[in-house]
Amino acid sequence: MAIYGVLGDIHGNREALAAALERLGDFRIGQLLCVGDLVGYNADGDACVRMLRERKALCIAGNHDLIGTGRLGFERCSNKAMHSLKRTRRALSPETARELRMLPSHRAIEGFILLTHGGVRDVQQYMTQPRHIAENAAYLRHDFPRARVCFFGHTHEQRVYEVDGEAVREPGGGDAIRLRDDRLYFVNPGSVDASRKRAHKLAELAVFDSERLELRFLRVPYDDAATESKAAAQGYRIDRWRDRLYDLQRRVIGPRQQDNA
Repeated sequence: MAIYGVLGDIHGNREALAAALERLGDFRIGQLLCVGDLVGYNADGDACVRMLRERKALCIAGNHDLIGTGRLGFERCSNKAMHSLKRTRRALSPETARELRMLPSHRAIEGFILLTHGGVRDVQQYMTQPRHIAENAAYLRHDFPRARVCFFGHTHEQRVYEVDGEAVREPGGGDAIRLRDDRLYFVNPGSVDASRKRAHKLAELAVFDSERLELRFLRVPYDDAATESKAAAQGYRIDRWRDRLYDLQRRVIGPRQQDNA
């Protein structure tokens, strides 16, 4: 039993990750967990991977980690994601790329906690609706029958879903939620990186006490201007002309061929 700091969707945002780690210093964190997407979108992929390594974080691979190291293609990427990941492929150090390639798709913690990135069987599935949760609850029961709390990412939203038989609901309780030991839960800690968000620029994360089954969502400000400045200067942001070019390429040569375009 331990108190976990749970992160996800860092996307090479060093400033946001530093702010999140500093906030976790207010808790008696026994282990740091990451549900993937360490790189992509922003310029400090190497630094973020190093920061997590130094803290002995238990990480899994997200779709950006897989695409950024060539293990997945661009078929299901938006133009913004594809553009930043092409830059990521060129910018990552060989050491970081090797480390990312070694990340597993899932991790089981204490037997009853599971880390996945998207869906249980599809790293690029967005679990945003109760029907997605119900589908993946069935996968969870089959593939990881001991799991009761599944942390996931990919949607960039702090959410918790409770599964009772076939019923799926979102329990209330605000930022602090007590889980039940006779239910299944799917929990998204939110995105450390907020570069894709318009409403606020806050690093999101969660703290989970596995003994008390208590979950707490946290949000902290970070220096978004510094992140954006580096991302723009180092070619991670797409301009409208390249956006149009990618649209044309998708129609003419298809997304598979864009790996080499």
